[in-house]
Amino acid sequence: MTIAPTCPTPIMQHETVQMAHGAGGRLSQVLMQRVFMPHLSNAFLDLLDDQAKLDLPSGRTAFTTDTYVVSPVFFPGGNIGELAVNGTVNDLAVGGARPLYLSAGFVLEEGLLLAELETIVRSMAEAARRAGVMIVTGDTKVVGKGQCDKIFINTSGIGVIREGVNLSCRNLKAGDSIILSGTVGDHGMAIMTSREGLSFQSRITSDCAALNGMIASMLDEQPCAIHAMRDPTRGGVAATLNELASSSSVGIEITEKTIPVKPDVRGACELLGIDPLHVANEGKLVVAVAADNAREALDLIRSFDLGRDAVIIGSVVDDHPGMVVMRTLYGSRRIIDLPLGEQLPRIC
Repeated sequence: MTIAPTCPTPIMQHETVQMAHGAGGRLSQVLMQRVFMPHLSNAFLDLLDDQAKLDLPSGRTAFTTDTYVVSPVFFPGGNIGELAVNGTVNDLAVGGARPLYLSAGFVLEEGLLLAELETIVRSMAEAARRAGVMIVTGDTKVVGKGQCDKIFINTSGIGVIREGVNLSCRNLKAGDSIILSGTVGDHGMAIMTSREGLSFQSRITSDCAALNGMIASMLDEQPCAIHAMRDPTRGGVAATLNELASSSSVGIEITEKTIPVKPDVRGACELLGIDPLHVANEGKLVVAVAADNAREALDLIRSFDLGRDAVIIGSVVDDHPGMVVMRTLYGSRRIIDLPLGEQLPRIC
């Protein structure tokens, strides 16, 4: 008896990412329909064109891009997906823009659990909804096992800057007050303690959050009084203050006792020999505001849950342009410089 050769039925259901998921064939379509579209669906993305055709309101357009390679991809208080959305939203918002649209490009490692990928995508969708933005286009590539660490995400964002708003790191003036919207170092230490397996009595969690709602309210109330805003991510508050001082050719003086640091974060920093001012944040603002408006701005920030720990930490001065100086707890003065090297690699 002759048995005719037959082709085996292709396996379409997998528990992990396969190289074929990135080949543009049937498994690519399965990945899109199983993981991405159920969570990210919207009128722009559903067309599945190679580009998103957008209608933008009139005004200046803000555009930003960033790539997220955080390790581990799941950390106390969040994961790489919501970090990517919130980080891009914040980069637009601190420039005075209303964030509108995001793109998302994924590099996936062969063998990544599809359940983990779906959790990340779901978190991105939820973060986008909370921030009032849409993910309108994207791309997926798969690389061999060991060629990336589970997943890398690139996001770009577009927003429109409201009329009359001109925020820039070059706008600081002597006399401005410097407001910090909350405790420092939460994100970086959440990543580091999780990565190194350090344990504390209470868990350190990331401050990962979108700040565009709070920023919009500030600009509604004081569009001209606010001179600059930055989110102090890599390099922490120290790097942000130095960038502001250098760009505006002014000095900045801060007071150590006013800087809020959670006890567990301070303990972790002391254990690791790291200055909390050098540790990344993902849900905090540094704001330079005219001194006459500082108290009102502070009260407004504190009216939001994300800003309840906000404080005025210092001021802008004519002395020592380009430098940040801190009055310590002991009454001495020390220079707060840019971090040397990368103390906390792959933090975002």
